[in-house]
Amino acid sequence: MATTQSTPALRYVDASFSYGGSPTLTGVTGEVRRGEALALIGPNGAGKTTLLRGILGTVRVSGTMEILGRGDGKVPKGAIGYVPQVADLDITFPVTVRQVVMMGLYAELGWLRRPGAAHRQRVDAALERVGMSERANLRFGQLSGGQRQRVLLARSIVASPEMILLDEPFNGLDEPNREALLEIIHSVKREGVAVVVSTHDLKLAYECCEDVALLAGRQIAFGPIDGVLTPDNLEKAYGSRSTDQLVGSGLGEELHVG
Repeated sequence: MATTQSTPALRYVDASFSYGGSPTLTGVTGEVRRGEALALIGPNGAGKTTLLRGILGTVRVSGTMEILGRGDGKVPKGAIGYVPQVADLDITFPVTVRQVVMMGLYAELGWLRRPGAAHRQRVDAALERVGMSERANLRFGQLSGGQRQRVLLARSIVASPEMILLDEPFNGLDEPNREALLEIIHSVKREGVAVVVSTHDLKLAYECCEDVALLAGRQIAFGPIDGVLTPDNLEKAYGSRSTDQLVGSGLGEELHVG
């Protein structure tokens, strides 16, 4: 199938995800359009990271999953950028900020080819875009949590992907870094990049996403935010904890949850 601008960046029909045994997430149906963002919302263990791993091809997917117009999972190298949780990284590893961003080009370079001037220029441009040029030669582990997230985002965009996946990117960030990350997400969307972001922050979903997949081991709802993040749906996903979740996100009054 040829990829066109009208082709959804991501499309599911009754998709289930498993690590080899029984599915851990079932019944996912919906699509993500180019230049728009999907928030994955749900309690711990709901399947948010599992869905991201399905896109990356590291868990088994049954049903229909089409990525960038392809149903076989064989997307072009560099077409998907990924920003993992900072907590999953070993920040003691002796690598510089510049080297971390260069890793985003490894799919294009391979492990043996040395980067050329053009590759270094792309790394510099990605660092400039996220406001981290002045820290390019620092060790990655010396940075604050927010700065590390910006560097990881630079790594995800350096190869000019068509889709970016972010796993809890805003955990523990101060307001300046949060605003910087939001602006970067909006800027890549304006360029036609699709974004899928796993988050516990309902306010964030409203700030940068058009659609939401509400998950709890199964799909509760998938679609425009206002139609998905309703009190009834949140109660199905979170049970009695839904009120606390809304109050913590600052959205309780908007959604009329008492």
